[in-house]
Amino acid sequence: MDTGHSYKEPKLMDGGSYIKEASDKGKNLIIFFSPKAHDEVGALVSYLEPFRKHNVNLHHIESRSSTRYEDRYEFKIECSSRDEKGLDAALEALKDRCEYFNVISRNHTNNDDARPWFPRRMRELDQFANQILSYGAELDADHPGFTDAAYRARRKYFADIAYGYKHGEPIPRVEYTKDEIETWGKVFKQLVTLYPTHACKEHNHVFPLLIQNCGYSENRIPQLQDISDFLRDCTGFTLRPVAGLLSSRDFLAGLAFRVFHSTQYVRHPSKPLYTPEPDVCHELLGHVPLFADPAFAQFSQEIGLASLGAPDEYVEKIATCYWFTVEFGICRQNGKLKAFGAGLLSSYGELEYCLSDKPMLKPFDPPSTAQQKYPITEYQPIYFVAESFEDAKDKMIKYAQTIPRNFGVRYNAYTQTVEVLDSKTQVKELLQKTGQDIIFLTDVMSRIMMNT
Repeated sequence: MDTGHSYKEPKLMDGGSYIKEASDKGKNLIIFFSPKAHDEVGALVSYLEPFRKHNVNLHHIESRSSTRYEDRYEFKIECSSRDEKGLDAALEALKDRCEYFNVISRNHTNNDDARPWFPRRMRELDQFANQILSYGAELDADHPGFTDAAYRARRKYFADIAYGYKHGEPIPRVEYTKDEIETWGKVFKQLVTLYPTHACKEHNHVFPLLIQNCGYSENRIPQLQDISDFLRDCTGFTLRPVAGLLSSRDFLAGLAFRVFHSTQYVRHPSKPLYTPEPDVCHELLGHVPLFADPAFAQFSQEIGLASLGAPDEYVEKIATCYWFTVEFGICRQNGKLKAFGAGLLSSYGELEYCLSDKPMLKPFDPPSTAQQKYPITEYQPIYFVAESFEDAKDKMIKYAQTIPRNFGVRYNAYTQTVEVLDSKTQVKELLQKTGQDIIFLTDVMSRIMMNT
């Protein structure tokens, strides 16, 4: 099936609020560790014994190739306990046996209140950009490339690029292989036949500009850095490489800074029209064109800002709104339905299907859309229709006001920081500045009117 999905929500993660490394040991933790080099295969069982002994609940266990030690593995464990002393004892017992050990707290807060941690500066995205939920160098058993050693090695190459990337650095350029370019070309060639009739006008306006400025073509996979530079000039959006799927909270936090975490690898050549996870075809053909549109960029950022500091259950609701808009959104233009979701614009089959009479259509309304369940490995049975990007943005801003937060957030484009508004003084100063801006704009308008 040609899904083109980029945003797959693992329900067991409960919003996956992975946050910065900390020395505290709260009740809900994520632990990263590497066993000693001499330990035998299967030693993980003994490493987990302290958790059983001290009655610590394990919610998620994951392994991946270590970026610190060659030919070694690293484990990620998500755990919780009502007994902090028991949890401390389990952590101490585990730490003594590990080559590498680090604790990430899910309960870490700002200003000692109940506010979940979130990045305030763009460079703080480095703190969670590598905490992917799945894929990267490792593949699931049902992945088309699972038994392909060369493909797995290639995926590790791309994962290493993402793991080594830091904010402010140029994105490493990749020399794609013949097979990768051919796979990209097959996807590209099919999709461009549908764009004129099925894609929204904003996508069709930007796509030729990407061909002209970023080297998009059937025979060439564009470089992320060139695209990031183009997007920055258009709307201030930028790209950063990522090895696989991030948690909802982390991915949405990037959008708050107008940063899109993009994969750089290509789907397996055996199934060019199918991908079980986001790949460069999905990112560059589906997502990138719309991030160059000012209205869509603002809408995407509003989704990200709404997620900052929100409780886990609301992050999941916001992520669902993202799914039915940025990934699988349809809009109405000149009385006709057009696709703007990246999951549609990167999938030839679903792009045809979504505008047929087969699926159910509902108006985009965040409170109800956020409650809608959805499949992640088949065509969507229900799509939500936005009247316009501006209308969708206004509805998301209104919906964000229902999120239980005792503060507001505002993005400062000059400093590339998120400002937290939680005092009367801050709000008064902002209102004063806004009042000055209104006076200035009113004066400009009067001058323009005098000359017309």
